[in-house]
Parts: sequence; C-alpha cells; structure tokens
Amino acid sequence: MQTADATTSHHPHIVDPSQPFLLSATGISKSFPGVVALDGVGFHLKPGSGHALMGENGAGKSTLMKILAGIHQPDKGEIRLNGVPIQLKTPLDALTQGVAMIHQELNLMPSMTVAENIWIGREPRNRLGFVEHRQMNRLSRDLLARLNIELDPEVEVRHLSIADRQMVEIAKAVSYRSSVLIMDEPTSALTERESAHLFKIIRELKAQGIGIVYISHRMNEIFEISDDISVFRDGKYIGSRSAADATRDQIIRMMVGRDISRMFPKENVPTDDVLLSVRDLALRGVFSGVSFDLRAGEILGLAGLIGSGRSNVAEALFGVTPATSSEIRIGGRRVDMRTPREAIANGMAFLTEDRKQSGCLLALDILENMQIAALQGRFVRAGFVQGKALAAACLEMSRTLRIKSPGLGTRIENLSGGNQQKVLVGRWLLTAPSILILDEPTRGIDVAAKAEIHTLISSLAAAGAGVILISSEMPEVLGMSDRIMVMHEGKITGVLDRDEASQVKIMELASQ
Repeated sequence: MQTADATTSHHPHIVDPSQPFLLSATGISKSFPGVVALDGVGFHLKPGSGHALMGENGAGKSTLMKILAGIHQPDKGEIRLNGVPIQLKTPLDALTQGVAMIHQELNLMPSMTVAENIWIGREPRNRLGFVEHRQMNRLSRDLLARLNIELDPEVEVRHLSIADRQMVEIAKAVSYRSSVLIMDEPTSALTERESAHLFKIIRELKAQGIGIVYISHRMNEIFEISDDISVFRDGKYIGSRSAADATRDQIIRMMVGRDISRMFPKENVPTDDVLLSVRDLALRGVFSGVSFDLRAGEILGLAGLIGSGRSNVAEALFGVTPATSSEIRIGGRRVDMRTPREAIANGMAFLTEDRKQSGCLLALDILENMQIAALQGRFVRAGFVQGKALAAACLEMSRTLRIKSPGLGTRIENLSGGNQQKVLVGRWLLTAPSILILDEPTRGIDVAAKAEIHTLISSLAAAGAGVILISSEMPEVLGMSDRIMVMHEGKITGVLDRDEASQVKIMELASQ
C-alpha cells in the first residue's frame, strides 16, 4: 500500500536542467464521431513557467488537456516529459508520471475532510491496515502550510467555499509531487481577492520549478501569470507568443481570425414603460427589502460580491426558490411566481449561473435541451406539442447562435462550454420572453462567444425586452448596463446610472 509522505525532500518527478522543455506535445491529433477535435497540435512548457492555452470554445484546448491528463488517448502524436517519450493511458498514469489536472468542475468528496480528499487512495496506514488519521492530518497541515493555504485539514469539504475547495484541489495535485500542473478555468467562480491568492500560489509553485499549464478566457489574468501563450483555432495550432511581447488585440486576432471591434455593443433604448415592478422582495435569512423597476428596453446590471444575495434574488424572481414576501407586477398586473412554470407563463426567462449543475441536461442532446422550456406556450395547440415546428425552430436558433456541433442529435455534454451556453440561451429565446434574467451569461466562454452573446443581449433589449444582467466581471457590468443595482449582504446598497457608474463606486457599494 502506497502511503503519504509530504515531508521528504526527494522529488520523483524532478526537473532535468539539461532539458529546455519540461513537457512537450507534438503532432497531437484526436477525432470523435463527426468531429476532428485536434489536428496535429502541440506546445512546449518550460520548467518553472506558466503557459497559457488560448482559443475559442471548441478550439481543442480542453481535449488536449484531457489527453495530457490521461483521460483521452491521442490518435497520433507524441508527449515528452523531460525529453523522454511517455504514454498516458489513464489519469493514474498521468499522476504517477508527474502530470496533474485541476478541472473546472471540482472533483472532491463533499462528505469527506480536507485531509481525506487530499490523500484519498494513498492514506498512511498502520501495520494492521487501518488509516492513521493523526498522521494524515499532520501531513496535510505541513502541505497546506508550505502552500500558504489556511485551511483546517479536519473540516469537511461541504462546509468550504468554492475558493477553498479550489485550494484543496491544488494541495491534492501538489501532494503527488507533480512537475506539471494543469489548471482549467480556475478563477471562474472566484472573487478578485480569491483570484489574487490563487495567483500568489501559482507564482510560488513556479518558483519551485513546477510548470503550470493554464486555460482561461480572462485576458487580464493570462497576462498576469503567464510567461508564454499558445493559441488554437478549430482544432489547429495557430502560434505561440511570449506573454511579455504579445498584446491583447494580437491574441484575440489569433483566436478568432478577425478583429472584434465592439466587445460591448450597447444600444441606448430610452423608455418609461415599466415591464417589471418589484417591491419588498425577501427570502428569510438570505436577503430582504429588494425593490426596483425594470423598464422595456433596459439592461439592469446586478452587481455584488459572491454571497451578496444577487443570484438568490434571481432565483426568487423566477420561482426557483419562492420568496417569503414580495409584491411583483408585470405590465402593471400583480403576479405571484411560486414556480418556474408560472414565471415562464408570465414571459420570464432565467439563464442560471451554473450551466452544468442547473442548466444543461447532460445526458440529452441539443434538441432536447433547447426545446424543453418551449413545451408550453406558442408551440402547443389543443394540448399537443407541435413537434415539427419546434424542431425547425430549434434548428434555426442553432444557426442564428452559430452553435458548433455535428447536429441537433449531439449530446450536449460533448459540446464546449461556450456552445453549451448558446444552447441554453437558445432554450429561453424560443419562449419569446419579455423579461430575461441572465446570471453570469458569459462565464467560462471565449472572447468571440462573449461578443456574440453581448450583441444578442443588446439586440433583445433594443427590441423591447427587459434584461437583468448578473455578472462578476466588472467590465461586462459597466459596458452593458443602463443602470447598475449593487447588493451587499442581502441588501441593495445603491443604484448607479450608466454615466456615473465606475468600478470604484461599485466596489464601494459592494463592500459597505
């Protein structure tokens, strides 16, 4: 039985200083049914450096990372570690050879402790085969202290925040003494302060000679922590640049093959027609006293730090979690939204924050995912769903949103994150809503897909819809909103007009 040992200075995956590259992938190709995911791509990772992989959703980044992590096997190509060819047939192969991956969807056991999650399958045991919990907790404390992570190894993971769970994943990866650490969208659910702490840890890992492969759609952080950048497009390698010599516009052009002139194509649509009027919305123990009006053609930004209650307000408005008190009027008519079905019937749509957990039906295909919200309303006649008309509408919607897939029969779990998001957007557009609640609509998607969704949001508002936009990305809130409502600890702390709003003012209101 392999036992944990975090105290020894021996490193089984030590970097060979005679080798210019810690990890090299060359000529990697991979096909899935109907899709060529990778076509002869590769990159080179230097010891103690950060290498960012950039590209639109569907460019092949995640497929390449899964090959390096032993989840998929390449059809062609070669992987070298310290100049030596290696084969990674399983995730355990990758871990034992020094390559660890931290997935965007964290893979921890919520009912187990931090220490148990770190050493799972490698627990220190006594001569009788029983787990030595005291030694395991001590090893965990030593490891966490070395990484400057302040966590109690004996606390259960289910009690931790997303940011702290991310730290547990990092500690677990480092516990294998990995020389290569792959991070897939590690800051997608983190606050700016939590992201800054993560970057500090990344710098410390680089200083220890560990190579970091980094995937993110947030340009600012790419330039902050990366030394090199490689770009992929449509499964092909486009090129690499030193982060110190590259510009944001250069990387975007390499990613999308064209210039994106307007990231936030906001149109001014002045109107006094109130679509949605909310008074004294409350959910006991979470938020209270939320009152606002949403006008036709308006994009109302809803900002606040994680835990402020902004997503809870969205769920209460849509009937996911019924409010304990409220007065809601749509078009001047009093309504009582106790279920999502009632909200849909009243012309509302809700794009949830977590597409994997509460948005996508991963076992179903694109058509089934897209049509599910429209199985009531305009596609129903005399109690029967007009299947052909609905399928035709779904096909047209997929073309309008430029969803990249072999067809509507493709399972949604096989799509990239950005294309999954487009399917969910299409789901709600098919209901022809007058009020859209969009919670983190561009989280984890590439810059080109973001621009497309921003254009779509703006055009919906221009056509008279009212939009509530929740986002953790400050440029998105500032660039897309007519007004910005800020929350802190379950209360509205202020409302800013577009002309007066700034990042400083929003943060002041969000941290009162």
